[in-house]
Parts: sequence; structure tokens; C-alpha cells
Amino acid sequence: MISPADAPVGPVARVEAAYDRIATVDRPEIWVTLRPREEARAEAAELVDRLAAGETLPLAGTVIAVKDNIDVGGLPTTAGAASYHYHPEVDATAVARLRAAGAIVLGKTNLDQFATGLVGTRSPYGAVRNAWDPSRISGGSSSGSAVAVALGIVDAALGTDTAGSGRVPAALNGVVGVKPTRGTVPVTGVVPACYSLDCVTVFARELALARSVAELMSGPDRADPLSRSIGVPVRLPTRPRLAVPTAEHLAGMAEGWAEGFAAAVRRFASAGVEIVEVDIAPLLEAATMLYGGAFVAERYAAVGAHIEAHRHLIGTDLDPTVAEIVLAGAIPTAAQWASDWARLQRLGAAGRELLAGCDALLTPTTTWHPTLAEVAADPVGANSRMGRFTNFANLLDMASLAIPAGFVGGLPFGVMLTGPAFSDQALVALAGLYQAPGLDLFVVGAHLSGQPLNPHLVQAGGGLVSAASTAPAYRLHALATTPAKPGLVRVGPAEAGASIEGEIWRLPAAGFGTFVAAVPPPMAIGTVELADGRQVPGFLVEPYAVDQTPDISGFGGWRAYLGEVL
Repeated sequence: MISPADAPVGPVARVEAAYDRIATVDRPEIWVTLRPREEARAEAAELVDRLAAGETLPLAGTVIAVKDNIDVGGLPTTAGAASYHYHPEVDATAVARLRAAGAIVLGKTNLDQFATGLVGTRSPYGAVRNAWDPSRISGGSSSGSAVAVALGIVDAALGTDTAGSGRVPAALNGVVGVKPTRGTVPVTGVVPACYSLDCVTVFARELALARSVAELMSGPDRADPLSRSIGVPVRLPTRPRLAVPTAEHLAGMAEGWAEGFAAAVRRFASAGVEIVEVDIAPLLEAATMLYGGAFVAERYAAVGAHIEAHRHLIGTDLDPTVAEIVLAGAIPTAAQWASDWARLQRLGAAGRELLAGCDALLTPTTTWHPTLAEVAADPVGANSRMGRFTNFANLLDMASLAIPAGFVGGLPFGVMLTGPAFSDQALVALAGLYQAPGLDLFVVGAHLSGQPLNPHLVQAGGGLVSAASTAPAYRLHALATTPAKPGLVRVGPAEAGASIEGEIWRLPAAGFGTFVAAVPPPMAIGTVELADGRQVPGFLVEPYAVDQTPDISGFGGWRAYLGEVL
């Protein structure tokens, strides 16, 4: 969480950087509604005044995006259908709590219409492309929120999750997805998909921020009768016990994903976690009931009347696949609902018995990462493969946490921890055993915020920590490269050095390794001494590469040099 006393990037600067990033990535399909830059900047300036007046704002300087089925006062809510839009005057409870803590909402993000889908393509506002490979899906339904985080536009984003919409997009875009225990975050001001099952979720690049945002949103709300207190937190024992599915339940995944999951299991084991194989058949059977049983009636109760009244818009404003799913919810009878409810209780009891003695269940988050073309060719079949490990959590009142687990075939791969209600903190602790601490990297040139190579840092999971300067022991040279970049060289004690401005970025261990391995010569990563005496990894250049190149140290930094010569 960002401390109000020493926020590394001020609110106004962070807002400016976010809008610059929006222009750089050029992904208009992320947004349904984007606030004017001037309006967000003015709100940021007000936060600066509030901080100066002594207010405690734990999220000051944090910019967020909000899925467009969650109300933000003054912005339209569409739930992914223009025909459904309305203009809320007040924020959803979850949003209001974050804004009270100093978060700045940039806008409303695209989604699978009426939060029905795990693919991110079922929207009249366009399919949201994956952050890493634009030919592939982003995952849904919280598609725009996940991609906005993965591309480094916002620090965190809100989604919703009924079947896995806060977890599948996290996995496919290499970010963290927190699905809290059902009811702990109120759904007041959220367009329902299945009201009794819906959760407000959080995406972030860092686990600590994701969990902090979730905690700030939590707590009962009298306007939401299903909201509840966090309860007695589940604590981890000295040696945690983690269940993993037996081999037959891992069949049929994308190429290399079984091996990726096995590597994640080994990593937990090496951290001291006991691994136990469990037959999770009852949980997977329960998962099929979310769409294959009477519970789909809740979707009809939520938006069925709107689709019925606007059948003439199916195929234009209303997605045909979503309309078919929702309208089918009118078919189940009350008797079928009662029968399915009883069956679900039996499956839940069986699942809890199988997981007895385990602190959580570890699974892949999803089973594959299709292309946009593959989903277009088989919209229902492609989607149905996505929710094998996610669909049962809300039905059975479980908490879940999706975390990045490296890369397979050059694309993000994710795993998921799922535990009983109120195990949220225990899941975070387990994830902490898996995730190595982030590593800092000092950059001085083309990787600075807004510069052409900065997306490489963001795609590696990096986040801006602060501005910084070197000790006065370096020289900066303009290299003859494309794109233009400088080279930083440390000079000897007898030579005149300068303090050079730059930035510190923090990357997860896996992302740091991937990023450093791709650094081309003559650039190198070495130890850089900062003005405050710290020593951190940073960009340097081989000394031979600066022969016959302009020494630009007198400008104090790359940006100042560019401002002079451009």
C-alpha cells in the first residue's frame, strides 16, 4: 500500500503518467468511458491539498480503473450494452471506499456483456486483446480491467467474479487477481450477474497492493443484505498443507501447461509446503452446475427483462451468445432449483471432506489461452474450457487468489489458490511463500516512463517505485542506437563524475530474469550507486561503446537532454 507520507509518485504526476501511457499503448477497446484528463488531474490536485492538510489517504497517488458493471458516480454504467446504460449519481460502495482512501478513478472498462463469459470478446465495444499477444484473448469477463493493469496504465482495477471473471483474465495477462470471500466486499451499486454469488475483485501487478485494495473495500453495508464481516481469519500452520489435483483432472490443458503447473508445485514444495494429491471430482462436478443447472436463472432475474424487451438488438448491441445464455435462465423451474441446491450441498460436503487437513487447493487458473479466431469459431465451446477450476468457488463459498507463475511458450501462465470462506489472508500468506520479493532496477534512458522501451519493463511486471539519482560518480553518453538511448558509465576516482537522474522500477523475480536476459550488448545490468548511498542493479554500458560519443552528463539526465535537442 502506498503510504501517504512518502508516496513515491505524487497523485498529479501519477495521473499524468497514466494518460500518457493510454496514448502510448493505443488500446481503445480497454475503455467504455474514460474521464477527461483535466478532470482526473484536478482530483489529483485536490488529494495533494488533503495530504498537506494532514489527512490519512492510504491510496493517495494510486490510479484505478473500474469494470463497467460497477457504478462510478457521474459516469454512465452500461454493463457492456449501450441499451442498458444509466447514470448513477453515487459510487458503488466498493468504489466509494477506495476513493475515500485517495484512489483516483480513470474510467470504466470493457467487459463481456452483463459479466457473462470468460473470454473478453462478448462486447459491442470490441474484443479486448491480450496484453502480451494481441492475437489472443484477454480473458473475461473483467477484460478491460485486467489489461489496463497488465499494460501499466493503472495501478489496480476492479472487476467482478461469478464464474472466474476476476481470476482468468489475471492469469492470461500475468497479474494478480484477488477474489475475496463472497459477501465481504458489498455489491451495492454492482449490476448483478448472479446476485447471490457475485464478488467484487481486484487486479494489480503486486500482491500487496491487490490485497490492500480488497481489504479497504471490505466490510458490511446495510444496503447489501448479503454483505458480511470478514469473520475469524483462517491462519496458516507452521508447515502449510496444499492439495493439488490428481493427474486425470489436469488432462486436456494447453501444451506445456502441465509442466508449468508441475514447476509451480515444486516451487511451493521447496518453500516448505507439504503437497498432497486429492481427487477433486466433486468440486469439478459442482463447477458444471453454474451454467448447466438451474442457477442460471439468477442471470435471467438480473437482466432477462432487458434482453426480452430489446430482442431486436440481438446481434448488434446485445451479444447473441450472452442473450442465449441469459434467456435460457427462464426455463428452470423452482423444483429444479431446489433439486440443484440440494445436489450442490452434497457436492460441497464431499469436496470439504476431501480437502480436510489441507490449507488450500492449488490448481492452474484456467486450462488454455485461445486466439481471438479460435473463440470466434466456437464461442460457447471455447469459453466452457476456461472455467474448469474457477466455476465452483463462489457456488461453494470459497475464497480464491490467482497469481502469476512464469511463462509458457512466451505467454503468462498462472496458478490459483482456493480455500474455505475467510481464508483470504491465509491464501495471501501462501502466495507469499511462492513469490520471491521484487527486485529493483535503476533506469536512465529509453526505459524511463513514457520512453519507447518502457513497455518492456511493464510487460515484465514492473512498477514505478520512485525517481532517483546516481551518486556523482558517473558520466552519461548519447549512443548511436535505434531507438535513441544513453549509456551510463562509472568513472574512476580521479575523473570528474556527475549525478544522473533516473527512475527505480520494481520487477517480480521471474520478470526481472526475463527482462535482463533480453538486454542486448553493449548494454549491461550492473551495480549502480545512488545519491543516497544505496546500491541497486541498474543499466550500464560497456566502456568501449562510449568512445567517440557525445558526453551529455551536463544535462543531468536523459529527459533533459532530449528536451534540449528535440
